[in-house]
Amino acid sequence: MPDCRAGGKVASKKDYYETLGISKGASDDEIKRAYRKLAKQYHPDNNPGNAESEDKFKEVGEAYQVLSDKEKRAAYDQFGHSAFEQGGASGGYGFGGFDFGGFDASEIFEQFFGGGSSRRNGPRRGADTHVNVTITFEEAFTGTKKEIQVGLMENCEECGGSGAKSGTVAENCKHCNGTGQERILQQTVFGTVTQVRTCRSCNGEGKIIREKCSTCSGKGKVRKNKTLTVNIPKGIDNGQSIALQGKGDPGQKGGPYGDMIVTVNVMPHKLFTRRDNNLYIEVPITFVQATLGSEISIPTMTGEEKYSIKSGTQTGTVFSMKGKGMPYVRNERIVGDLIVTLKVSVPTSLSDKQRAALLNFAEEMGDEYKDHKKGFFDKFFR
Repeated sequence: MPDCRAGGKVASKKDYYETLGISKGASDDEIKRAYRKLAKQYHPDNNPGNAESEDKFKEVGEAYQVLSDKEKRAAYDQFGHSAFEQGGASGGYGFGGFDFGGFDASEIFEQFFGGGSSRRNGPRRGADTHVNVTITFEEAFTGTKKEIQVGLMENCEECGGSGAKSGTVAENCKHCNGTGQERILQQTVFGTVTQVRTCRSCNGEGKIIREKCSTCSGKGKVRKNKTLTVNIPKGIDNGQSIALQGKGDPGQKGGPYGDMIVTVNVMPHKLFTRRDNNLYIEVPITFVQATLGSEISIPTMTGEEKYSIKSGTQTGTVFSMKGKGMPYVRNERIVGDLIVTLKVSVPTSLSDKQRAALLNFAEEMGDEYKDHKKGFFDKFFR
């Protein structure tokens, strides 16, 4: 039997398999996984005020309701969208009287993820706000406090957050009876199908404002600049974030405030580099110090520390200084290490006297020096 999805009334409706991004032979688990992913992506709570996302959310829910039901899927595979349209190409074929029974994509979503957060007329949590703050490497080591200037949404004082002009109130939308949703009944070969969508009269708010507040233009919220103090803990790393609970935008319809997410940018240090909670540094030593041994100074985050190196120390020698690294954010009593690499500095310019001294040194080394070179090349070419 020919596929009827290309004909007449249903030509513009997207293929259900395309909607979910799956192949026609997809398994039940593949259908379920695809729906879960897309439903989260386009859920109205994640895309407030985005009509396109809301439409996609409903398309995804409709596609899942059909393809997750074996009988409905079989009918769709044979007749396409016309199987669900009155007077479609399926004619009077009996599909067992399917009834979509008040289809609402949010109801399917709640079966997976629980709760009633998709109800637009209920309380909704405010949006999180994001801000960056820059600190020095030293401030990351010691911890610090920073004052930040942020623009935050607040309930309008003039209207108390209602959006209505002082002395007036928002009215319940008569079109949807304050629910924010309207239901459209359609007669199909399966019976009565109910399509649920955002109320066009109140845009899903459930209220109609006849006279808007002049201060907030009916939005119920205004943006105000505020100064907040952020406590930055010891050991915080570049790119880590701090959540200030309840410092984000206000919720809707009595919902809680969102959070403020502060992302910390740590400036690099001139001497130290960081990996996790360990610090790394390269310390130069002279040829004489490396040869004879010496007490040298090692820079740390709390000042210089004395360290004795042995005679004959080679360039690239690595050692650790315990507890001289960065403290852990969650337990500042635990501290990383300082990893030191010694680099022997070779002079780039010599006076005649210095050159003569080195030549005398080489001559004094005599056969011992030559044997050292010979032994190296013997190993290399062996």
